[in-house]
Amino acid sequence: MTADLVELLKAKTSEGAQEMLARNEETVRQLRHEAGGVLRLPEGVTLDYGDVDYERPDDETMILNLGPSHPSTHGVLRVMVEIRGEQVLRTKPVIGYLHTGMEKTGEELMYHQGSTNVTRMDYLSPFFNELAYSLSVEKVAGMDLPERAGWIRMLMCELNRIASHLLWLATNGADLGAINMLVYGWRDREVLLSFFEKVTGLRMNHNYIRPGGVAADLPDGWRDDVNAICDVVLRRMDEYDNLLTGQPVLQNRMDGVGPLDAATAVGLGLTGPLLRSTGVTYDVRRDFPYLLYDQVDFDVIVGTGGDCWDRFAIRVNEIRESVRIVRQVAKMMPKGDYRTQDKKFTPPPRNRIDESMEALIHHFKLFTEGFRVPPGDAYVPVESPRGELGCYIVSDGTSRPYRVHVRAPSFANLQGLAPMARGGFIPDVIACISSIDPVLGDVDR
Repeated sequence: MTADLVELLKAKTSEGAQEMLARNEETVRQLRHEAGGVLRLPEGVTLDYGDVDYERPDDETMILNLGPSHPSTHGVLRVMVEIRGEQVLRTKPVIGYLHTGMEKTGEELMYHQGSTNVTRMDYLSPFFNELAYSLSVEKVAGMDLPERAGWIRMLMCELNRIASHLLWLATNGADLGAINMLVYGWRDREVLLSFFEKVTGLRMNHNYIRPGGVAADLPDGWRDDVNAICDVVLRRMDEYDNLLTGQPVLQNRMDGVGPLDAATAVGLGLTGPLLRSTGVTYDVRRDFPYLLYDQVDFDVIVGTGGDCWDRFAIRVNEIRESVRIVRQVAKMMPKGDYRTQDKKFTPPPRNRIDESMEALIHHFKLFTEGFRVPPGDAYVPVESPRGELGCYIVSDGTSRPYRVHVRAPSFANLQGLAPMARGGFIPDVIACISSIDPVLGDVDR
């Protein structure tokens, strides 16, 4: 292959600033950034990683690609890895292959249309996307939320957390060689998706949590369904403890692999199980209570070593804590409205449309023109299965948001890959990616 052809191929496959170059082509500043896994730094801010080898070694190193289409990258993620022999020197996630522009799309949609857009970002926990968006809109609009609507939102979100963690147990097991767990995790998640379909009409991307409440009330018999789900999940988790937690091969693949310390995790903005695995007891539900989380009892699960094993144990026990919350919600669920009755935000009842011209006009104008929100801005975070998920809304007084920005936990958490994987081996990189639990729709948005 001629030198010109090599250069042409490089140019066609280059990702620009995201590309990892050979060590002798990189600046020391870039090497420092890659060692810290930082995708973007504010001007004037530097990181100090004193143990990083900035020298250009005489021996040869090799740059490999994992992805962007790889069964262990949990989506369309490209990870560039520099190795010396079998040891990983640097890793760099290259993102953008799934970019959908959902934030910009949200600025072209009316407020009541926004939930059907954001629900598709983190497609494994769609209720949390809808919740963060709706809470921010309600805060700017000064909208009052009926108590029952808050409890319904908590119920659906905690069930969604269980479903998301079950899928993670399935894929993490497959990544590390426990293929049977892939079947079991998908099987148990189906029980929850069936309940979601019964409540919302859809298995995923529900558009159920909306500004002002939820789209529909819980169906008859929902409490029996929820109790049955809780019983099944707890029984299955005991089985998975026997299958996975005490399995020496699986434990060796995670124990001591990809360790993070608390200072690094906080400095990189990591949240969720990644941050709590380092011993930092940060959970938005407890530290910045929203909905009615201050009225239920639950424990924040933390680790000590910050490795893949801690992140595994945290998610296993968070499933049990979510079951505990769901049981409390089922007992404490009040009667009342499932959405606000403020006519500025809520259409008239369906039977009134057939009886009243005013009701028909009201319904027509609300869905064609939308409702106006006073000028202002708001940011409301929630605790998604992957960490702090927040939505920032800026209103200019019209029926569409002037600005929509989402603080996506998967995007921030990917920065932890470089310090986690440095010094390990290629199989450890797979374990680290899996322990982050990234959803690429959440990363690229």
